[in-house]
Amino acid sequence: MHTRFATPDKDAIALLAPFERLGLEQITLVTTGVQARDAFDRLADQAALGFDTESKPTFRVGELSDGPHIVQLATTERAWVFQLHDPACRALTAELLALQGITKAGFGLGDDRKRIIHKLGIEPAAVLELNTVFRERGYRKDMGVKGAVAVLFNQRFMKSKKAATSNWANEKLSESQLVYAANDAYAAIRVFNALGLVGQR
Repeated sequence: MHTRFATPDKDAIALLAPFERLGLEQITLVTTGVQARDAFDRLADQAALGFDTESKPTFRVGELSDGPHIVQLATTERAWVFQLHDPACRALTAELLALQGITKAGFGLGDDRKRIIHKLGIEPAAVLELNTVFRERGYRKDMGVKGAVAVLFNQRFMKSKKAATSNWANEKLSESQLVYAANDAYAAIRVFNALGLVGQR
């Protein structure tokens, strides 16, 4: 019989010490082709990256998102936030996501994948849904980044509701948007490493 583990609830997580997030000095905003080439060169030799996207929220029934508007990739030291307005930046971001040799690990990536295919015209390669790993290990429901950080680090991952529902299509992102976006990807690579997945996927 398989062991089943409960996902920590909100009340239990609220009591934990906060997870130490990346600050602005550890976040690189990528908006141009030149910046994207530099980021590509720094990230293309990584074995694994934390991965997420953000799209401008839709509030009306039937309204379709034209996201993602940003793509986030992170190592354990730094995160890169790619804005997709510039065609050269968009093309290099797509090329990076299509690289086979890099595991892109994150949470709740089903919609992200569909939107990337639609907007960037590529199938993101080597994408790892971390919720699937937790299910394979006996957790009953989707873990999400908050639950994963609580289980693996005994810490509380803070997410701003205001930032989550902000306009990710803005030309100029706020500091709180950058910190929010970068740390979703950063927490994912930290979880990936803590699960001992390096070299396994």
